[in-house]
Amino acid sequence: MMANPLTTNSKQMSEHSVDFFRGKTMKNSIGLAPLTNLQSHADGSLSDEEFHWLTMRAKGGFGLTMTAACHVQACGQGFAGQLGIYSGHHIPGLSRLAKAIRAEGSLAIVQLHHAGIRSPSDVIGQAPVGPSKDEERGARELSLAEVAQLREDFIIAAQRAQKAGFDGVELHGAHNYIICQFLSGEYNRRTDAYGGSLENRMRLLLEIIAGIRQRCGEHFLIGARLSPEKFGIAIAEAITTVQRLFDEEIIDFLDLSLRDAFKEPDEEKYQGRLLMSWFTELNRGRVKLGAAGSIRSAKDVAFCLQNGLDFVLIGKAGILHHDFPKLIKNKADFSATPLPVSRDYLHKEGLSEAFINYLANSWQGFVAAE
Repeated sequence: MMANPLTTNSKQMSEHSVDFFRGKTMKNSIGLAPLTNLQSHADGSLSDEEFHWLTMRAKGGFGLTMTAACHVQACGQGFAGQLGIYSGHHIPGLSRLAKAIRAEGSLAIVQLHHAGIRSPSDVIGQAPVGPSKDEERGARELSLAEVAQLREDFIIAAQRAQKAGFDGVELHGAHNYIICQFLSGEYNRRTDAYGGSLENRMRLLLEIIAGIRQRCGEHFLIGARLSPEKFGIAIAEAITTVQRLFDEEIIDFLDLSLRDAFKEPDEEKYQGRLLMSWFTELNRGRVKLGAAGSIRSAKDVAFCLQNGLDFVLIGKAGILHHDFPKLIKNKADFSATPLPVSRDYLHKEGLSEAFINYLANSWQGFVAAE
């Protein structure tokens, strides 16, 4: 039975620190989710607008401040205006960002990403790539040598993040991007060591994690974001994958992208309880478990923490309120402002015109029509 959020002291729970077993501490249980914002320069370098947006959240009290998805190969770009980490020329901007986030007492995390078959050909200037050919998207299958290079480029990107001063990285294995595509029984139709069985489909993720740990050491945080359903991910396989990561303690935290933390699973077999509960009940050892998905109020945060999460990741509410952690600390019944909101409101919350235009075009009902 899931606990009643009304019985939980949200102030006390949100203030509780999260101690990662490899030595880093998150000052509270509220993290900023990785949020696409289209504010970077065309070459993937950090802009002043993106710096302002992220550091404003660190100043606002988030215990962990995560970048948007940063592509590890130029051909893995998922959208225009994406932050990059595929070249040494990205390090100066990333260093500036890491220093400013950490100065506010917030953990600084880079999300490592490759869009795979979702890379738009008009953005990357070539056909996208993935674990298998995808005719609908015009994507071709990676060769074994290219899979090895992909693995290497994820690892090198983590080394760049460490050099820039970040506390750690999160591997984007959700939303049908390339790691998710390899995990998927639908999108991965390979017949070599990286396809077929779940063990083989997990191989790339596990090898990337092992490589990062070997080169970045024991005190560098490694997290993974996974989709527990959709995109050809069966819940049973997601549970198996997550339990493997927990059992081997090769990551420091897992980030479940739930879309809605209060929903039941789509698969009928698993319904009758929250999707989240299938993962919070697993033996996680020393690995910390977080999740994102429509967590918009102090009561929402309290509910998630009382029902098994170690921390929460805030998306839309973090856009609407740069100081969301402070607001829920000071007001037990705080809830994010209703949508839609004006462009002026979002400018005051640190968003650039590019970010606001993205929200207006992609998130129906978020930005008020003028």
